[in-house]
Amino acid sequence: MTIFSKIAAGEIPSYKCAENEQFYAFLDIDPVTKGHTLVVPRKEVDYIFDMDDDELAAFEVFAKKVARAIKTVFPCKKVAQVVLGLEVNHAHIHLLPMNSEADVDFKHHVQVEAEEQKEIAAKIFKAFQELE
Repeated sequence: MTIFSKIAAGEIPSYKCAENEQFYAFLDIDPVTKGHTLVVPRKEVDYIFDMDDDELAAFEVFAKKVARAIKTVFPCKKVAQVVLGLEVNHAHIHLLPMNSEADVDFKHHVQVEAEEQKEIAAKIFKAFQELE
């Protein structure tokens, strides 16, 4: 079982931003920007393009809704979507609020205290629920 599966199952604590039966979204613990969110399928699959077409389409639609919630909480020009990472063998999408391309620099990270992460996740979760 991957670390992302354990997070989605609630075995490892996370800052939950959104969920449904197929997917789970949570704040990155080493964020590039405030609001940096990871979206994962609950079903373990290593590579996003190994997903069935219907699963991939549903994954993107779920991520789109999470991105809309993030944009509600963090007014920005766009929410970047990045598929990146070899450390965890579990498909995932990074969503990052951005006002310039410099906001999506994975070489630089921001420190966000646990209490603020908790508040951010709650706001994104509320915005996500209001979109339903």
